Amino acid sequence: MKRPTTGKIVIATLVAALTASMAGVAYAQASGTTGGSTSDMSSAGNDNGSGLPQIQQQGDVSYTSGGVGLYESQALQREKAHWPLSMRFTGPTADYLSNVHVRIVGKSGEVLNAEAMGPYMLVKLPAGSYTVYAKYKDQEKKQVVTVSSPGKANAQFHWSIQ
Repeated sequence: MKRPTTGKIVIATLVAALTASMAGVAYAQASGTTGGSTSDMSSAGNDNGSGLPQIQQQGDVSYTSGGVGLYESQALQREKAHWPLSMRFTGPTADYLSNVHVRIVGKSGEVLNAEAMGPYMLVKLPAGSYTVYAKYKDQEKKQVVTVSSPGKANAQFHWSIQ
């Protein structure tokens, strides 16, 4: 009985691995599962290809937040001109903060109640005056903003606590 050569074993192993990999991709595509690759410069959970975090919806208000990674941060900075309200959350020595609880209240009541997943949050709101409440740890701050058109309203919140 003749033994296979090492080269044939390596090739057979590579073919088996490649076949299994392609089967996994086919399953993911068929099941609707999406994900990035090592060359993907987008954010986690992003399937819009722009690096922008997933856009969330709460009632009539759309929002997105994040900016922890470089590409996500750049995407949010680039996109803020297209959103009526942009916010930034910083801590001591201008450290970027995440897990900031945000509530936005308009003349007819609360329009958004969400958690910012990074230092930037973009919100699509109708034109009008709003009070934005931002709470980090046990410290809540508020600002009144007037939304008129995309890229115009900006609120920055800064905390001196760690």
